[in-house]
Amino acid sequence: MEKDEYRTLQDVSQGLYKEKGSKFIAIAIPVGSVEEVKLQMEQLRKKYHDARHHCYAYRLGDEPYEFRYNDDGEPSGTAGKPIFGQIQSFELTNILIVVIRYFGGVKLGTGGLIQAYRTAARDAIENGIIISKTWKISMEIRFNYTQMNDVMRVIKDAGLRIIRQDSKEKCCILLEINKGIFEAIEMKFSSFEMLECTVI
Repeated sequence: MEKDEYRTLQDVSQGLYKEKGSKFIAIAIPVGSVEEVKLQMEQLRKKYHDARHHCYAYRLGDEPYEFRYNDDGEPSGTAGKPIFGQIQSFELTNILIVVIRYFGGVKLGTGGLIQAYRTAARDAIENGIIISKTWKISMEIRFNYTQMNDVMRVIKDAGLRIIRQDSKEKCCILLEINKGIFEAIEMKFSSFEMLECTVI
């Protein structure tokens, strides 16, 4: 896989695992930030307020990844880690998986819990559609009118997407650049005198 691509889910998907009366509902959600994770967790806790456990794992960004997993009251290492293990197995990022447990009255033991949370998480992933997306970096460039032709040539040759463009005292263009070519583009623009680059 190209270094500017990553794997995630196209949309929200669900999985289910039942064992000895306990029900494990897994929900896999594409997310883009920790704030989004918190919001989704808040909504799921409200929706499934009568469940005993809301265990989860998420992974964001590129290497080094930002990640976290939580057992939410289950014995240490029996819930969050197995869920996170499935995210790693499928090589996903920008993803949150929450497994909601309704206790059925019979304890499953450490091995049983690990199996339940892992299987539910895997089921949610397999029921979804895995897609490859391209990492994008937004960069704003400011330059003089006299440099317009040279700047536009770089943009055209590299096939960059212009998000916003305005011309007041100086020309200002906001670009969307694939991560894989970002350094090369930044170096090209840095060679222009009086041109300022800012990563947004």
